[in-house]
Amino acid sequence: MKEKILKLLKDNKNQFISGQEISEQLKVSRTAVWKYINALKEEGYEIESVSRKGHMLLSAPNILSYEEISEYLNTQHIGREIFYFDSIDSTNVKAKELANNEKTHGVVVIAEEQTNGRGRLGRSWSSPNRKGIWMSIILKPKIEPQDAVKITQVVAAAVWKALVQIEVRTQIKWPNDIVLNGKKVCGILTEMNGELNRLNYLVVGIGINANANINEFPEEIRNTATSLKAETGHEVERKKLVAFILNNFEELYNKLLEDRSIEEAMKICKENSALIGKDVRLIIRGEEKEAKAIDISEEGELIIQDKSGDISKIISGEVSVRGLHGYV
Repeated sequence: MKEKILKLLKDNKNQFISGQEISEQLKVSRTAVWKYINALKEEGYEIESVSRKGHMLLSAPNILSYEEISEYLNTQHIGREIFYFDSIDSTNVKAKELANNEKTHGVVVIAEEQTNGRGRLGRSWSSPNRKGIWMSIILKPKIEPQDAVKITQVVAAAVWKALVQIEVRTQIKWPNDIVLNGKKVCGILTEMNGELNRLNYLVVGIGINANANINEFPEEIRNTATSLKAETGHEVERKKLVAFILNNFEELYNKLLEDRSIEEAMKICKENSALIGKDVRLIIRGEEKEAKAIDISEEGELIIQDKSGDISKIISGEVSVRGLHGYV
């Protein structure tokens, strides 16, 4: 009911709507209307309430609840149910708990803050309160387990497209990072639950450093990580960016399911690659070797050429890739 009252207030923004009208439209008591209005005010919505006039929404809080994201969302399934938390240990951990329910395909877990955010290969992920986008998507695709690696490339392409929509041009660092001016602004963590030839579910975590200042980053990552705000000089509207990511992801994801094609996603990943054509360091189980990144295969593997001229394909697995003189 609270969500319906908020929608009425948004539909009548900058003008009063009477408690009586809300009561009649939603078939609830005036007392209930007051209760929900007060609950919205406690959540940070600025609502002017005037006797004999009613209620008028003045401003909405900077939060990533479904009510704030949905007005920009045009998906059918992805993100149509959002579990929103002010603070949580990890959105991926919560998403994996929820994934055991068979009706959670497309559910998104979003938190304003993570107290134990995780990146790829067990690394920690800094997730300051209301300064970024920390979310996880639950997926239950009918694909072979070996095809799950393609999902990361689809997500990377969706994030890239969403950032273009807010006029930020980035690059994709295989297999799971988005970089801006040579520094990481987004990481993607795909976790799979399945058996040898059966996929139960995937959880895709997306962490974006949106509006943090550089001094809010841990000192040890300031040379390799940055935020959209730090690089562009202005804050981004997080709720729009979340919706744009989910919109783009559903479109690309449906092409994977329906046509078994990630052609568009791979085209984006290749044309905007931060690695292709560069000499890189591969870190495999603690050992390093240098090679040149020459392409990305249609299966999402990095194609490299070593110093002897031999060409091989690298799957993401336990591999880290770095530039010879920096992050990329």
